Amino acid sequence: MSKKERVHKKVLALIAHDGKKADMVGYAIAHKETLKAYDLIGTGTTSRLVEEKAGLEMEGLLSGPMGGDAQIAARVADGRCDAVIFLRDPLDKHPHDPDINMLMRVCDVHNVPLATNLATADLVTNGMVLPRNNTE
Repeated sequence: MSKKERVHKKVLALIAHDGKKADMVGYAIAHKETLKAYDLIGTGTTSRLVEEKAGLEMEGLLSGPMGGDAQIAARVADGRCDAVIFLRDPLDKHPHDPDINMLMRVCDVHNVPLATNLATADLVTNGMVLPRNNTE
């Protein structure tokens, strides 16, 4: 491998609505060893809770309503996020729905896996654990 070519961990974003934060923490605890294979990023409270309760290191961004969903969408769009787990609460209204829809659209446009429930989260984390090669 040349100096310019490096192997990086894949970047996985973790996001959870308030009604799903306990599910995300439980998921992170149950899948801690698998999640260690990723560089983890997440929105405000979700990243703090996962760090505190599961002991996983995360880069915390803004909270979703304050622009965290948009920050993650930007990383997806510029190739700095490889997959997203967004445990959405489909039974609640969210004032930042336009940001949520934009994030989902950006994942679709850039062909980035997006899990919105625990079953698909398993598929994403277990299926993408291999590192990626980047040329810088």
